Amino acid sequence: VQLQASGGGLVQAGGSLRLSCAASGRTFSRFAMGWFRQAPGKEREFVAAVSRSGGTTNYADSVKGRFTISRDNAKNMVYLQMNSLKPEDTAVYYCGAASEVLPTHLQWEYDYWGQGTQVTVSS
Repeated sequence: VQLQASGGGLVQAGGSLRLSCAASGRTFSRFAMGWFRQAPGKEREFVAAVSRSGGTTNYADSVKGRFTISRDNAKNMVYLQMNSLKPEDTAVYYCGAASEVLPTHLQWEYDYWGQGTQVTVSS
């Protein structure tokens, strides 16, 4: 499956952004989907994930209550709504697809990755 992330940009602290990830190729609904991020000089870290059906989600503690992951299997899309953004949210955000039923925070379970989209939050 091919993944294309978009929607990143520059936003002030407290603002919002919505990231999108378009999937093509294999059956989208067979994959749990996730968002990860990598800040300069840091390792890639888990942000959020959603199950195949969209009914179950999982979030990193750092984004709980601020970010919402969702998916539209009819459109082969997954989204990350980011509210109350903080400067520490600045990173390149990647979407990934895992051949799992439930959402997973484990990077090694992801089979496919998008190219990343830059999110910069200014203070």
